Amino acid sequence: MKRIAIPALLGVFLLSACSSEQPKSTEQLPAIAVTLAQADAAAGAGIITGSGIVEAAQSANLSTRMMGYIADYHVAVGDRVTQGQLLVEVNPSDMAAKTAQAKAGVAQAQAGYDNAKKDYERFKHLFAQNSASQKELDDMTTRFQMAEAGLSAAQNMLKEVEAHLAYALIRAPFSGVVVNTFGKPGDMATPGMPLVALEGGSGFEVKAWVSETNIAKIQADTQAHVVVKSQGLRLPATITEVSTSAKNTGGQYLVKLQLSETDAAVRAGMFVQVLFEGTTAEKSPASGVLVETAALVKRGQLTGVYTTAQGKALLRWVRTGASNDGMTAVISGLSAGESYVRTSATPLYDGAPVSIN
Repeated sequence: MKRIAIPALLGVFLLSACSSEQPKSTEQLPAIAVTLAQADAAAGAGIITGSGIVEAAQSANLSTRMMGYIADYHVAVGDRVTQGQLLVEVNPSDMAAKTAQAKAGVAQAQAGYDNAKKDYERFKHLFAQNSASQKELDDMTTRFQMAEAGLSAAQNMLKEVEAHLAYALIRAPFSGVVVNTFGKPGDMATPGMPLVALEGGSGFEVKAWVSETNIAKIQADTQAHVVVKSQGLRLPATITEVSTSAKNTGGQYLVKLQLSETDAAVRAGMFVQVLFEGTTAEKSPASGVLVETAALVKRGQLTGVYTTAQGKALLRWVRTGASNDGMTAVISGLSAGESYVRTSATPLYDGAPVSIN
């Protein structure tokens, strides 16, 4: 009986098993979908960041001054309207009766005025012919003046009623877009209750909040940049207002900016990052760049960021500085204008194949 060398066979088996489980090359792996962002130039201590929100430069919540049932909405959300266009109609049943009463009062006062005017003209003619006394003419003059005052009062009453009735027809105060409607036909509208939200098409502004340590470094009529992360946009802006009090803003100071450029992708309500350039002597020459803190990779004591080259992810080690409002200063290892990986569909590794979205 022939003996088999068990150790030799076991070695051959292990060798074949290991060779069959070798990892595939990166060319054979599916590409990982990534999105890129551009490193923003920083200016050391001179760059101040703040979070903000985009708002329409012109907006209004329209309501009525009277109580009544909503008769009809003549517009829907998303409709573009022109100034003076009818938006909502309220049905004030009590105002219809008041209008009829005011019109009847005007008709009655008009008849009294016409009659008094005829009598006044007749007695004026008779007095000129010495056929009427001075007292009779004075009485007719007083009667005519009272009738004239009564007609004026009735006409003013009708105007007041019609003015109130005009609040039942809600019209656009400016041209723009309907962004929201409140209620539906049949609901009761009350004074002050918003019925339609309207935003003008005259551009956007940004409301940003800055900490008390940085607000003194920001001045009106200076330039800044607004980063719309969701759309990958960086737009120039001009600072228009700088608040001097944080009493009603939770310790943060309000800063308003007017966007110098608009983009179709920008809409009211989008959250943005605002990059202010400090205006004090603390400004230093440009040093480093700003990247999103969430894009940084930690490996022990080292910090890196993924870049891409020839369809592969490359981990680049960097030296970082201060972080503020979701942005971190990269002092070395990345240059201004270079692209880095902002998000990835699955975790990345050095040399992983990527596809850019």
